[in-house]
Amino acid sequence: MNAAAAWKSAALTDTGRHRTKNEDRVFADDAAGLFLVVDGLGGHPAGDQAAETAVSVITREIDVSRGSVEAQVRSAIASANNEIYRLSQTDADLNGMACVLTLAVVSDDTVTLGHVGDSRLYLVWNGVVRKLTSDHSPVGEWEDNGELTTTEAMLHPRRNEVFRDVGSRERKPDDPGFIETRSLPFHPAAALLLCSDGLSDMLTTSEIADIIDRYDGDAEAVASQLIGAANDRGGTDNVSVVFVAGPDFVGMRSPAFEDARARHAITRTRSGMSRWRSVTTRVVWLLIGIVLGMAIWAARERLFR
Repeated sequence: MNAAAAWKSAALTDTGRHRTKNEDRVFADDAAGLFLVVDGLGGHPAGDQAAETAVSVITREIDVSRGSVEAQVRSAIASANNEIYRLSQTDADLNGMACVLTLAVVSDDTVTLGHVGDSRLYLVWNGVVRKLTSDHSPVGEWEDNGELTTTEAMLHPRRNEVFRDVGSRERKPDDPGFIETRSLPFHPAAALLLCSDGLSDMLTTSEIADIIDRYDGDAEAVASQLIGAANDRGGTDNVSVVFVAGPDFVGMRSPAFEDARARHAITRTRSGMSRWRSVTTRVVWLLIGIVLGMAIWAARERLFR
């Protein structure tokens, strides 16, 4: 249960510098442990409505108290997919609408993800930012396979193509090649970042890590800085961020981390001094014992001579 969730989150989305409409949607509920980024597909009609529908259906259907979280994730995404498709068939203006999404459900010390498309989920742990999701796109596969560098993938003309989406046709929860799911531990000293490709197409992983490393307890500041950096780099797309920090997570370049390291160093010094004093005390008592023993032995020798 997450009734007393200690993590901190922030969910922000921005239209960017070149788009006139924001087709992204974000959602964060700390108490429910539910975090979601949805990106309406550009070039398709009503991408914003597809994204809105996905958020509405998924957040309504997931309840971690009802059993298998992974099964709920699959069912909720499939339900969103089928509702988007149903709506697209009832209104010509909505025909062809679809979206991509990344969902994270945190329950106790476990995070379960559900993912379709080229939005992303990163895990931040011990100063390292690691991408947990695969990009369901030709360029994403080439990058994941090492055929393209990150920079080459960011600049590739086909970078916005995807071969998995939510809403273009009816789906079942366990359809192959549809929903990517995964469960893994979520350590109190770790953080999660969910984002649309409006962020990952503008910033490299190391640039994202540099901003997250400044986290000092203000999750919204990190989310805002990430969006600002993407817009400063060009802001060619809508950009969305959901940042989730565990209760013990501290940015490695933040004042809080420096204070913690200083306290740790003092503790180690004091501990070392205590150990040294303990050893010294034992040696002194050992020497006293040896001296007393020699004195007693000498006295006995004189007595019985």
